[in-house]
Amino acid sequence: MSKSKIIHLDSLSLQDMMNEDSELIPLMTPEDEALINKEEVPEILPILPLRNTVLFPGVVIPITAGRDKSIQLIKEANKGNKIIGVVAQKNEEVETPTGKDIHTTGVVAQILRVLKMPDGNTTVIIQGKKRFEIENIIQEEPYLKAVVKEAVEEREVDDKKEFRAILDAIKEQALKVIEENPMLPSEASFAIKNIKSDSFLVNFISSNMDLSVAQKQVILEKDNLKERALLTLKNLNKELQKLQLKNDIQSKTRSDLDQQQREYYLNQQLKTIQDELGGVSNDQEIEEMRAKGKTKKWKKEVAETFEKEINRLKRMNPQMAEYGVQRNYLELMLDLPWGIYSEDKFDLKKGQKILDRDHFGLEKVKDRIIEHLAVLKLRGDMKSPIICLYGPPGVGKTSLGKSVAEALGRKYVRMSLGGLRDEAEIRGHRKTYIGAMPGRLIQNLKKAGTSNPVFVLDEIDKLSNSHQGDPSSAMLEVLDPEQNESFYDNYLEVGYDLSKVLFIATANNLGQIPWALRDRMELINVTGYTIEEKIEIAKKYLLPKQLKEHGLTAEHLKLGKAQIEKVVEGYTRESGVRGLEKQIAKVVRFAAKSIALEEEYDISLTNEDIEKILGAARLERDKYENNDVAGVVTGLAWTSVGGDILFIESILSKGKGNLSITGNLGKVMKESSTIAMKYIKANAEVFGIKPEILEKYDVHIHVPEGATPKDGPSAGITMLTSLVSVFTQRKVKNKLAMTGEITLRGKVLPVGGIKEKILAAKRANIKEIILCEENKKDIEEIKASYLKGMKFHYVTEMHQVIDVALTKQKVKNAKKLA
Repeated sequence: MSKSKIIHLDSLSLQDMMNEDSELIPLMTPEDEALINKEEVPEILPILPLRNTVLFPGVVIPITAGRDKSIQLIKEANKGNKIIGVVAQKNEEVETPTGKDIHTTGVVAQILRVLKMPDGNTTVIIQGKKRFEIENIIQEEPYLKAVVKEAVEEREVDDKKEFRAILDAIKEQALKVIEENPMLPSEASFAIKNIKSDSFLVNFISSNMDLSVAQKQVILEKDNLKERALLTLKNLNKELQKLQLKNDIQSKTRSDLDQQQREYYLNQQLKTIQDELGGVSNDQEIEEMRAKGKTKKWKKEVAETFEKEINRLKRMNPQMAEYGVQRNYLELMLDLPWGIYSEDKFDLKKGQKILDRDHFGLEKVKDRIIEHLAVLKLRGDMKSPIICLYGPPGVGKTSLGKSVAEALGRKYVRMSLGGLRDEAEIRGHRKTYIGAMPGRLIQNLKKAGTSNPVFVLDEIDKLSNSHQGDPSSAMLEVLDPEQNESFYDNYLEVGYDLSKVLFIATANNLGQIPWALRDRMELINVTGYTIEEKIEIAKKYLLPKQLKEHGLTAEHLKLGKAQIEKVVEGYTRESGVRGLEKQIAKVVRFAAKSIALEEEYDISLTNEDIEKILGAARLERDKYENNDVAGVVTGLAWTSVGGDILFIESILSKGKGNLSITGNLGKVMKESSTIAMKYIKANAEVFGIKPEILEKYDVHIHVPEGATPKDGPSAGITMLTSLVSVFTQRKVKNKLAMTGEITLRGKVLPVGGIKEKILAAKRANIKEIILCEENKKDIEEIKASYLKGMKFHYVTEMHQVIDVALTKQKVKNAKKLA
């Protein structure tokens, strides 16, 4: 029976109306019932559908109206005679019920009170009057209206003693239910004892029993009072048996229990109740998980952990939050590809074709992958190497991973590390926390379905530190071939073998990778492309790709070599081809637009057409400045997007030998200029500079494009050459550039980024380059075709740089230095 509250109809309070979870019990007298029976049932009634309850004659209940139609019906009825028809819905999920969605038997109800609740809903206190049957629905908008007739009520009984016995049994059983259920108030017993009306007793008990809407509707539809009373008694007996069974279970298992025993007891109690009520326990699901675990190829310690954890799950109450955490953990263990490996393809020639098909150039990377395939073919099994491809953006580092995966016949997984600052993203959270998850490595292996995919760790140099830990330190175990065969994830809590995974990391700047992490990887430099390579890439890859993406074919647009070269040189300045692809996409969109608008255009575009589409060329080749002014020297620099040339200018003004520097230079370049100045002062006579000149003139060094930050250990010899040039007023050789660092003794030191710098020099049409002797090995690794038409001077001392770089004659209009 449900919780109830006793009231008198003439003293209905605000508190009574707001108590929505209670059944309101009116103390109805036989006289009240007689007055109700004399009332006539209206021929036409507005119908109020109820979702989850059934109203019985004489019973008072609160109704919460939330639907617009219901609210309008109540407002209009409350202004009139306050009489409505109340009928239960067949399906409570129907939001806008029609005549087909409600039962045909209902109860005439009188609105006692209407109250607007704080949550916006309308609460209505109604009292049932008489039963009726719907003959015809005559209106559905704005609310239901129906033609009704009074339902037949058979109250006469043949055997009055038997009927009285049934009513007494109903009272007795109801009082026992109230006694067995501590949730029911004692006032309910008082109310039942004082009910004088036979029909109201049956209706009141039926209304308050813990039955479904369908079961209550069956009772309401019984025309014969005796049959209604018998059905009520039957359901009341069932409810009493359930309560007694529950109390028996509690009394049998009641004892002093510690926390673990208490959990076990509650679980057993729940299982007993489910079995008695015909419910389904979780044992079947747990056994299915156990059976699936037996098919897994995992090590002994993993199998023991799984068995321990699944036994723990079996002891848990499914209603506990920890149950979901434990279940998710076991499902992860079952979903991971323990000992599942895809079969490697050992067709080296086919692998080479795939790599050549997808990527132009990149010989070093391709050779390394073919070497790996060759070893796998000969040995059959080996620890996969950790490869790190580093170089400027847009050169194909990430997309190379897909080609490697296809060449090896493995699954491809990509994980972006850019901006990652939480260590738990790598190692996972401890599963004791609600909402815990494994690290992204384990998650991706689960998605891949194999334990040996090609795993691309994108932007490994962009890992960040925060208060949540250091992800780069967490990667140390992942990327160590000697340790990752038992990688420990905080969530998984058992070692997982990553030694067969082929990790390919990508980075733009090696300097941002911690040295300990860098030491664990095999570094392969993926440098920028020459103009010739970019033209071939655009022709073979980028143009066909963009045509396909824009719904065109080669018959709709043709770009010749000269036009592609025009795009490369005039509209891009990068080491990769990402910007080039964007420009080609603009050209393709021009053709697509022309076709869509049915405009005429030339399929084979000219250079003039390119300028019309892309606008005037914004970028020229890196301009080489060759003038007759002393102190201007061309240097070579490395940037994150490839190589570039820069110019260092020096000028003299009368003063006291001071040195000033501008051009947004970093600490290293400022130190290089200071070293160069000190070296010149110490060796002035060697360079033919009078010492007194150094004391009478101030020197100002400037590196143009002052808004661009510049730093690095590559401009030492360039600055020293610029200073010697301005002090001696000797001209720098035509079309010559240099890169290298110096010491205070005049030694020339090697620098990095040689290939990028050489490509930048070639773009600027420079013919001669001065390098340190130790950089000769870097030049030998560059394709001979890239070096065509260029001459290299390898030096070890600073005086060699001056001898090569400066001409014997002075510049025109040379300053006369006193």
